[in-house]
Amino acid sequence: QVLLQESGGGLVQAGGSLNLSCVVSGITFSLQNMGWFRQPPGKEREFVAAISRFRNTHYADSVKGRFTTARDNAKSTAYLQMNDLKSEDTAVYYCAACADYSGTTIREVYEYEDWGQGTQVIVSS
Repeated sequence: QVLLQESGGGLVQAGGSLNLSCVVSGITFSLQNMGWFRQPPGKEREFVAAISRFRNTHYADSVKGRFTTARDNAKSTAYLQMNDLKSEDTAVYYCAACADYSGTTIREVYEYEDWGQGTQVIVSS
């Protein structure tokens, strides 16, 4: 059974930081591309960041320079460090895993097969 478990969300003031973690089990983590997505209230799920199995990173323009994604294959864990948080970052954050295959951008919701349950991030202004 594939399981992705996010943690680290919470309530933070604007300008603050949070570090999300995503522990993965049931699949070979080192072979997975790992993505982070978020769903703001009343909006569709959107791409935030991703790290490929080869540790190439990708970011949405809205978080570039503020968020950093990383992975620890030994711990089967992906991370999303979020700095200088803004009220518009308020959302449920999801981690997701997708196998590496030719042509994938690792930026699209439909490319990801396995998802965590989400963790709430609320940024107060």
